[in-house]
Amino acid sequence: MLLRIARASLWNRRFAATLTLLTIAISVTLLLLVERVRTETRASFASTLSGVDLIVGARTGPVQLLLYSVFRIGDASANIRYSTFEELSQGPQIAWTIPLSLGDSHRGFRVLGTTSAYFEHYRYGDAQALAFADGSEFHEVHDAVLGAEVARKLDYALGDAIVVAHGGGNHAIMTHADQPFRVVGILKPTGTPVDRAIHVRLEGIEAIHEDWQTGVRVPRAHRDEAIEHDVPQDHAEGRLPTTLSAVLVGLKNRNTALGVQRQINEYTGEPLLAILPGLTLTQLWSLVGVAEAALVLVAVCVVVAGLLGMVTALVTTLNERRREMAILRSVGARPWQIGALLVMESATLTLLGALLGILLVIAACYLLAPWLAANYGLYLRPLAFSVREWRLAGLVLAGGVLAGLVPALMAYTRSLADGLSVRS
Repeated sequence: MLLRIARASLWNRRFAATLTLLTIAISVTLLLLVERVRTETRASFASTLSGVDLIVGARTGPVQLLLYSVFRIGDASANIRYSTFEELSQGPQIAWTIPLSLGDSHRGFRVLGTTSAYFEHYRYGDAQALAFADGSEFHEVHDAVLGAEVARKLDYALGDAIVVAHGGGNHAIMTHADQPFRVVGILKPTGTPVDRAIHVRLEGIEAIHEDWQTGVRVPRAHRDEAIEHDVPQDHAEGRLPTTLSAVLVGLKNRNTALGVQRQINEYTGEPLLAILPGLTLTQLWSLVGVAEAALVLVAVCVVVAGLLGMVTALVTTLNERRREMAILRSVGARPWQIGALLVMESATLTLLGALLGILLVIAACYLLAPWLAANYGLYLRPLAFSVREWRLAGLVLAGGVLAGLVPALMAYTRSLADGLSVRS
């Protein structure tokens, strides 16, 4: 009975009720979207690297090393010697190593110099290996393997030529046009920074910088005089680099990670830093946790504003509904039933607003998912609502019920004569 009366009352005030419902729906949408982006961002970062026990680079901040070596954010402040990498690879506890060389780009995408060990040992997500959508890994000095997003956005195919630019910007001011690379492979999408990288051999990185010193191209005669005699050589395929940006390390026994980390950090040959990826990622989240909390707080404030707007609308209509309440009282309705009617109206508006907000979240995920995946590597699953998201929606509904208690108590305290009297 009360539900039917509440429905009829809301329909009679459908314009104001619709505005209130939309306000709640938009606030719920914002709250859930912020939570969805927050959780998916964390999941995306966590799934970027799997099975790597240590990351080794020049002595710098742990978070900085993690960002430029794994997520391709920023640049290395210093490099490590290739001879150090070779010594590290021969350690008794080391199962495998993946050398990384960064510093060049192509049309805004990072160029990563590495070896075949990258395709053999690199894992992401739930220990998934890299797979090729077309072609195969590099073999020649000037072969290149593209990430899925690079190939899609730049519309590259096997056999296309790529000219690498010096540095990591979008503007190719200084290019290595004399030594283009040839696309020999395209990787399947991974949802990680691998999709936005161009992978070449270490010898390829060294080859395009053969005429360069300290970031500037020099005449060949001067370059020949500057070649060091102790540079490691691969006589069949080209010159190996003298320095690397970082090294990914896999251990034979993960229980020895702390001991190996300490040995590397105490290495006397040059200042090195070894980090545990999982622990450093936790430090990264502690740094951005304040920003996350601020975004959630803003979304919560929007929800509270929506609920306050609903309370305001119900309270302001109480005076107009004095006669309606008095008629209900005159036909036998008790004061608690009048209060329950207003609480039911508030709960109905909140429930409908929350349901509409959930539908808007699903629609927004379908619409934004391709753009976020293409530009930020963030994959939003429209129907994957977490337990926390359902709890947030439930809290909004509970807040709507509590908000309805304010006009309900006001109506409860009013007498029957109050509704039948005439106010000037």
